[in-house]
Amino acid sequence: MAVRLRVFARLKLRVLANGFRGRGWRITLFVLGCVAGLWFAGIGFIALALSGADDPPALALLIPAFGGTTLVLGWLFLPLIWSGVDETLDPAQFALLPLPRARLVAGLLIAALLGVPAVATFLATTGLVLGAALHGGVPAAMAQLAGIVLALLLCVVASRAVTSAFGSMLRARRTRDLAAVVLALLAALLGPLQIGIIAAAQHARVDELVRLARVLGWTPLAAPYLLGNDVANGRYGAAAGRVVITIAATGLLVRWWSKSLESAMLGATASSGPRTNRGLSGGAVAQLYPRLLAGLPRNPYGALVAREVRYWWRDARRRANLITLAAVGVFVPIMVNIGSTGVLGGQRTGPTSPGLITATMLMVGSLAAVTLANQFGMDGTAYATHLVVGVPGRVELRARVVAFSVLILPLLVGTAAVVALVLRRPGNLPAMLGGLLAVYGTGLAVNLLVSIFGAYSLPENSNPFVIKTGGGLAKSLLAFAGMIGAVLGAAPVAAAALLLGGAWTWIALPVGIGYGLAAAALGVHLAGDVLDRRAPEVLVAITPRQ
Repeated sequence: MAVRLRVFARLKLRVLANGFRGRGWRITLFVLGCVAGLWFAGIGFIALALSGADDPPALALLIPAFGGTTLVLGWLFLPLIWSGVDETLDPAQFALLPLPRARLVAGLLIAALLGVPAVATFLATTGLVLGAALHGGVPAAMAQLAGIVLALLLCVVASRAVTSAFGSMLRARRTRDLAAVVLALLAALLGPLQIGIIAAAQHARVDELVRLARVLGWTPLAAPYLLGNDVANGRYGAAAGRVVITIAATGLLVRWWSKSLESAMLGATASSGPRTNRGLSGGAVAQLYPRLLAGLPRNPYGALVAREVRYWWRDARRRANLITLAAVGVFVPIMVNIGSTGVLGGQRTGPTSPGLITATMLMVGSLAAVTLANQFGMDGTAYATHLVVGVPGRVELRARVVAFSVLILPLLVGTAAVVALVLRRPGNLPAMLGGLLAVYGTGLAVNLLVSIFGAYSLPENSNPFVIKTGGGLAKSLLAFAGMIGAVLGAAPVAAAALLLGGAWTWIALPVGIGYGLAAAALGVHLAGDVLDRRAPEVLVAITPRQ
């Protein structure tokens, strides 16, 4: 007997309800997520409902086209670079059940629709239904209602297909490097896309925006959001064509998602054949140390540093964080500062503000440190080994900070150098580096404490983009707290830069390095004592439970 689709919906709700029992913090996060979803849905509804305004007439085309494109791209990219996807129903749990692939995909899609992001998106896009009703009456409103339903299916399927495919690629040794490059490029597109849209809106003429909107209307990005506009203007053939485009794109994405489900269900990874130890020398212990860190001491501290470096480089979930940081840290400051000059709009309005450069550098430094906000959650139950052998808290945290910095500091220095060269301000490089390293050090101090008091478990899933219900909000809240704390901690350095003026350029680098090192050392000292007292609580918090 075939399993009905409503069984998946009931199972999703049952698993969700069971996950709330005895966990007040998870209920709180869910409620906050619902409130945030309703807030953004309300803002989106008002913005999209403006498509029903009569003046100017172009709004009926521009708002659905650009608003819909933004929504679809958000569903595509945000799960990869920030929020992840909530897979309350893990595909791996269905591996041994005799379910047809099509039935399983449809059931998982139904379960995915029963979430805050999907509901908030649907409520927001109903503003287009109101706008279509004002222009074309009931027929246009009904056409637009069908359009936002098709668009929601497209968005959800796209996010699942992309995250499932990249999760499989990051697990496979043969393709994870390619996946890393592609993911970095996708993440890097967000900055240029945002700046390009803002610049276009500021400097382009209305007829140019209309032409671009018409082009987007014949792509899956905006096609379903223009059905009401077509029916209101009597273009029934165009409406039918957009429906075909949307259904075809959704069908292709479903096919892609279906193919990647098998590896997700089996947890399979590609193999590159038997590994050899050619080029390696020494005993088994020596081979655990990366070549670049061969000089580390052969003691618990050195072993922890070597372990963390390997984990950050090889673990799929950590690699995804590093890729995101690399893309955002390098491209966003450049695009924001270039965009502020008006270059992307076709003209240069003036030199880049030093304050804007400083602000973007502070963002990069604090964002880098935020990556450690849930460092114990990435370990999961493996952290129990550290408790059994009795690793001191200060040794634990110092090793983690050093290992993470080995990979991150070259990226931060390279980011500052690239921004300085692209903006033609090489003389500002010492000041940029000083502020960047100072806020990075204070960010480490703050996020070490955040990682102890705010630790939460991650799903036992081979897909690094999967999160638990409320996990996206928890990550956002912790990141916000960590970034604010890092910036506030570096406030004395910012004050010194303002008071000293030009003289700051000469002392910025040594002061920034010293301040960052002192802040990080103080953070390790204080957080190490806290970890010694709260280690069992941390282990309980990061242990995955259904």
